[in-house]
Amino acid sequence: MTNQQDEEPSATSPFHDLDSFVDLPRAGALALSRDGSRLVLAAATLDSERTRYVSALWEVDPEGQRPARRLTRGDKPASSPVFTPSGDLLFVSARPRPGSSEELDAPALWVQPAGGGDARVLAELPGGVAAPLVSDSGTLLLASELLPSATGPEHDGELREARKKAKVTAILHEDTQVRLWDHDLGPAAPRLLVGELPEKSSPEGEEACELRDLTGHVGKALHEEGGWDLSPDGRTVVAAWIRPEAKGSQYLALTALDVATGERRTLVDDPAIEHGVPRISPDGTQVAVPVFTRFTPEDPGDCSLRLVPLAGGQVRDLTAGWDRWPGTPAWTPDGSALVLVADHEGRAPLWRVDATTGEVTRLTADDGAYSDPHVSPDGRWVYALRSALDSPPAPVRVPLDGEGPYQPLPGPAEALGRPATLPGTLTEVHATAEDGTPLRAWLSLPHDASAEHPAPLLLWIHGGPMASTNAWSWRWNQWLAVARGYAVLQPDPALSTGYGIDFIRRGWGQWGGKPFTDLMAITDETERRPDIDASRVGAMGGSFGGYMANWVAGHTDRFGAIVTHASLWTLEHAVRVSDYAYAFAKEFTPEIVEANSPHRFLDDIHTPMLVIHGDKDYRVPLGEALRLWADLRAKDATPDGESPHKFLYYPDENHWVLTPNHAKIWYETVFAFLSHHLLGRPWERPSLLG
Repeated sequence: MTNQQDEEPSATSPFHDLDSFVDLPRAGALALSRDGSRLVLAAATLDSERTRYVSALWEVDPEGQRPARRLTRGDKPASSPVFTPSGDLLFVSARPRPGSSEELDAPALWVQPAGGGDARVLAELPGGVAAPLVSDSGTLLLASELLPSATGPEHDGELREARKKAKVTAILHEDTQVRLWDHDLGPAAPRLLVGELPEKSSPEGEEACELRDLTGHVGKALHEEGGWDLSPDGRTVVAAWIRPEAKGSQYLALTALDVATGERRTLVDDPAIEHGVPRISPDGTQVAVPVFTRFTPEDPGDCSLRLVPLAGGQVRDLTAGWDRWPGTPAWTPDGSALVLVADHEGRAPLWRVDATTGEVTRLTADDGAYSDPHVSPDGRWVYALRSALDSPPAPVRVPLDGEGPYQPLPGPAEALGRPATLPGTLTEVHATAEDGTPLRAWLSLPHDASAEHPAPLLLWIHGGPMASTNAWSWRWNQWLAVARGYAVLQPDPALSTGYGIDFIRRGWGQWGGKPFTDLMAITDETERRPDIDASRVGAMGGSFGGYMANWVAGHTDRFGAIVTHASLWTLEHAVRVSDYAYAFAKEFTPEIVEANSPHRFLDDIHTPMLVIHGDKDYRVPLGEALRLWADLRAKDATPDGESPHKFLYYPDENHWVLTPNHAKIWYETVFAFLSHHLLGRPWERPSLLG
């Protein structure tokens, strides 16, 4: 493989300066108009005070000839773009109405007329608006959070006002799961609402869309992140439907709802499988949906793409013979095929799956990781976001016939004049595991790394654990480390996706087994390179990567410093109090938990550790960091209170660190810690930490 970026960057690339780095625009969701003439994406940039990111909508030329232009402005986000059949653009925002300076109480649905003029509110609900969809017939479907006893949006508003006046924030739970990632679940829950778009939209129009509650109070049945689709004729909604089961567990069935009556009928309900996001075919006869065989302590399960007849009938496993895990698909306009993304050997290509034969064809041969595919109405192109380890997400189009490379489309980064010029090069490293399994990793190197000037090495361990390091990351961006002279190794050890189910099985039920030995094997191989300084090596990871960083700390002294972020420490406690506890209970037996808990090896930790955690992290609760920190202090603190370890705590961040200034402090602290322990420089406390 050749290096992806050969040109020398300037000494002041965005990665040499954290203020410049956080200023880079961050592309998000795409929307393609029904005639294929307009392509819109959401992109986040800093607000006017440079303290948070705000998403705005940008129009991108589908032909790639014209520069991108910004459609929405202001310090309130605009997101979830979708086009109507007439070409109007819908989006979600809590920004002030035209002529007002007061922000809306909750995100509303806005419409930007195709003929021009100011955007206006089309639908406003007390519980906000999310995930809008529009059928070819003009039916509008969206989600909103309503309180349990609410009979509709108006009643929901009255109930909310009563709680507000009484200063009541209490939540009565009747389901096992009470939190998700960084927020409480309840008291409101998602419901689906439907309405008909106005027949004609004009710049002066003030018409609103009347909505009715389609699902009613169904409790915790709809996943708040939007696992549903609307048929082209607007008559049917298909949704992944949460089913409770014994011992507080749950799974996702597949349900169809009649838009006219709200009647529900089950398409597939099998406790042995879970359904992902469904997509209805252009002719409205079948549903394509990723299906996950549920894991057990003995087996990780598997994933395939299935076709479910909407009228009922035999379910067909379309990709049963394909040893990759398909993502949410997009149908081709004629319904003959589906386009999707699946991890593959450190990449995430676009694939075409024949809807009749199940034959799989790779559409992109490059090193990219693609997302959010949209097929053009003429069936010639797939529009998507493309990123890679050396490329931030950006809009592209790909020939659907697979004949030719992707074509970059000018996006917000080019329009704002903020290219992400890299301070180094990217290559691959290969090794062999203890059991003979081939291993691979990405290695990012400073431009001046050589036998005469070897670079200190950082091992970065990905989260998941069933994931792959194949895409650009704003949160864990290795180029910031490369700009400071480090080489960064990002492997895919056992449990990683994109290498087949047997590669996952190698590490299943033994997080501290082959995933650990794979990491050590690929690090050994990398340290043999003449451009790597094997005497100055650190390790770091977040989430599962943080767990593994803790495991590494207790099983080897080869690293000079370890950074552990959002990490599991006392495994028995972590999996019981996580927001994902119902699923962890199906993955771990008490014996697995005991054998793989890092806290058991505290006395073997001799490496300085930087512990990082956010209080709003409910996937790996803060108690894990508090226990780890207390254990490290009790073990290693001197009588005068000195310790080689440090604890960076965020009271208002979650499993990630999202706000710009907090991200800057994260990097400043990490690099100060690494510089002190790997490079022998004096410890320098980041100034904003006081």
